[in-house]
Order: sequence, then C-alpha cells, then structure tokens
Amino acid sequence: MNSTNNKPIVKKELLFPFIMITSLFALWGIANDLTNPMVSAFKKVMPELSNMQASLVQFAFYFGYFFMALPAALFIRKYSYKSGIVLGLCLYAIGAFLFYPAAAFQEFNYFLISLWVITCGLAFLETTSNPLILSLGAKETATQRLNLAQAFNPIGSLIGMIVAQQFVISALRSDDKNEAGELIYDGLSSSAKAVIRENDLSVISVPYIILGVVVLCIMAIILFIKIPKSVDGDKMSISDSFKKLFSNKNYIFGVIAQAFYVGAQIMCWTYIFQYVDNINEGLPANEALTATWYNVAAMVIFLTGRWIGTALMKTLNPSRVLLLFGLGGVLFSAGAILLQGQLGLYSLVGISLFMSIMFPTIYGIALKDMGDEAKIGSAGLVMAIVGGALMPVLQGGILDWGGPGFSDVKILGFIPEINFSFILPLICLSVVTAYGYVTYKSSKKI
Repeated sequence: MNSTNNKPIVKKELLFPFIMITSLFALWGIANDLTNPMVSAFKKVMPELSNMQASLVQFAFYFGYFFMALPAALFIRKYSYKSGIVLGLCLYAIGAFLFYPAAAFQEFNYFLISLWVITCGLAFLETTSNPLILSLGAKETATQRLNLAQAFNPIGSLIGMIVAQQFVISALRSDDKNEAGELIYDGLSSSAKAVIRENDLSVISVPYIILGVVVLCIMAIILFIKIPKSVDGDKMSISDSFKKLFSNKNYIFGVIAQAFYVGAQIMCWTYIFQYVDNINEGLPANEALTATWYNVAAMVIFLTGRWIGTALMKTLNPSRVLLLFGLGGVLFSAGAILLQGQLGLYSLVGISLFMSIMFPTIYGIALKDMGDEAKIGSAGLVMAIVGGALMPVLQGGILDWGGPGFSDVKILGFIPEINFSFILPLICLSVVTAYGYVTYKSSKKI
C-alpha cells in the first residue's frame, strides 16, 4: 500500500497559508485564459495581421515566463517567498494597466508589451508558489499536494474564458455579419472602420484594467498575511545548485517535458477558436458553434481530470499516472487531426482530460528529493513555460500555408490545415508520455 495514505496532504498548522497561496493559482489562471482567445480577437480587429503575427500574442505572453523565472528565483532566494509574491502581483497589475495606453494608441506592439509585463509578474508568482506548496507538508505527498493546489487554477481559467466570451468576443463589432453571412466591416468607409477599431480595442482592454484593480486588492491582503519562509536554509551556493541540477537527468528531462506540455496546452486552448471557425464555414448562421463554450467544456473536463488524477495518486505512482494520461492525450490528438467536423472538435476538447495532471506532476517528479537547489530548479521548470510562446507561433505558421483561411490546403487530400496543425500537440504529448515511461521505470528500480 502507498505510504502516502497515512500522511495528510497538508499539515493542519499550515492549512491557512496553503489556502492563501492556492488562491494565487486561480489568479494566474484568469490571465492565461483571458488571453488565449485574444489571438482570434486581434486577428478580427486587425485583419492586416497574418495568423502567425496574431499568434505573437501568445509569444509575448509566455516569453515573460522564460525571461523572468530565473531572476525571480534568485530574488526569492535572497529575500523571501512573500517578497516574491508581492513583487509578482505588482508587475501583474502594472502590465494590466498598460492596456489603457495600448488601446489609446491602437498599437499592436504596445499590447504585446503589456502582456509581457503581466507574465513577468506571473513568473514571480509561479516560481514562488509552486515550491512553496511542495514544502507545506511531507515530501511523500508533495506531488499530490501540488496537484490539489493546481486544481484551483482551472477555476480561474474558467472565469477568464467566460469574461473573454461575454465581455470581449461577443462585444466585438469587427466580426458582425449581415443576413447573407458577409462581414459588415468590409463594406464600411475608412472613417466607420476607424470608429469600430477604436471601440473593439477598448473592449479588449477593459477586462485587463479591471483585473489590475483586483490584483492590487489581493496584494493589499497578502501584505498582512504571514507567509512561511523556506523550510530549509539557503546553504548551497548558486554555482553548486546549477551543477547539481545539470547532473540530474530526471530534472533535465523534466524541463524538456514541461516545455512540450505547456506548448501542447496553449495550442489546444488557443486554436480551438480557429478549429470552430473552420467548422462554422459549412454551417448556416443559426447553427454556428460558439468556440468559447467548447473551451469552457474543455476546462471543466480539465478540472475534473485533475481531481481524478490527484485521487489516483493516492494509490498509483505519479509517473505511472503521467504515462497513462500521456497515452490518452496522444490518442485524442490523433482524433482532432483525422476526424472531421464536430467529432474532431469533441476529440480536441477531450485532450484536456489527459493534460489535466501534467504540469504539477512533471513539476513534482522533476523536483523530487531536492534540497536547497529546488528554488533554482523551480525556475527552470517555470522557464519551460516558454513552450507556450514558441509552439503557437509554429502552429500559426501551418495555418498560413495556403492563405489566411483555415482550410486553404488539404493534407493527404482530406485533412484541413487547421486539423493537421494539431500534429504539434500530438508530438508534444508524446514527449510527455516518454517522460512518464522513463521515470516510472526508474521508480520501480528503487
């Protein structure tokens, strides 16, 4: 019987700090999934952008993690977890407020800078919160505890998705169509187009500005809360930490697997909008599908999967659970590629069930049995989120193969380019599956 059955996931005396830190997981979930639909939104508001250029929204957003994760780790190493959280929330709020001048100047690059600043803040929050959660209890339950905390991240994601649909996507006027199904925007004068563009960019910016206010309120509360310091003193030098990490094959493979996982997740949750748009091309206007609701369904499934995965880890080795979920993700990715219409869409939604446990499980496995080097190690795993910056751009490039549409080219004569583009998540999830297999084999030898 697994020994973790006899140990609590969280010690009673650490329960309140655990709850407060866990609330931050929902906070960055809001930012993540408020931003995912913006690739499609900016493409509609700024039709001069190619699919690849629009995907720079995700590049700017997730590149902030790569840029700031290591400085964040060094900062909390020198100061404290609480200092890292407060600075992260401050950067988060600043980035959100920068959406106001970006909308005023109607400059796409300014929006990209705003998103980058937001994720510099998120890098501090994730680099701080993940190892802190791991330390709030027994080592044997660390991965299970992180899965529990991460289970609240999809709740924030659901909020972000709903806000994006109800207050952004549904309010955009750039994609309004007449009874014949033609874009009204295309037939307007230059001055009328300018008015709609100004309106729509303001619509995009308002939720971020409101989110900035919410973040400042949470930061004010955090300032008055006692956050535990690192369980272990920082006795190891930075150079020794790096040497120990680079000699740890389990950790190195974990960073690689994490980069591929995040890339898969962001591609699936970003390009579901284009996937649905392609399906809608063959449907009457009154039967058109709403991509956000399928994305919400994916997130509910994702949340359910995380609770299921956390429960399974009470009796199953985390690496074995990762292996099984990885195989399921690969299978459903193949379905999103090969199946046509709504069947392919259902398969795309189903991938989220299997991605659910991957981030925290890879994180926990990669940092298993680490001591003082865990803070720097955590930074490497957060830097791996850069996979979410790079992979969507590659997928956007595939969509541009035949033109601005999503089915300009048919691969093998029957696979639309939007469907084929999901070969990238399939490859990414294959790497995650391999990590689960390798670490499971290693754990059986112990």
